[in-house]
Amino acid sequence: MEPNVHRLQDLFSQLGLPSTPDDIDAFVDQHSPLPNDVQLADAAFWTTAQAQFLREEILDDADWAEVVDQLNVMLRR
Repeated sequence: MEPNVHRLQDLFSQLGLPSTPDDIDAFVDQHSPLPNDVQLADAAFWTTAQAQFLREEILDDADWAEVVDQLNVMLRR
């Protein structure tokens, strides 16, 4: 069985956010840089459901974990 491969656009859709490349760039521009002492899921701009999803995917090392990590890196630049 092949693992699911999710793209950044898929993650934004999963989170209920606009997901075009321009939308993603705008989101990152608006919310970065995220301070190093703030976990991605603890950032103030997430809804409770979004934060829970992000937290669970990382803790479970689930299918979405790689793309969640990618977003984390993008928001810290």
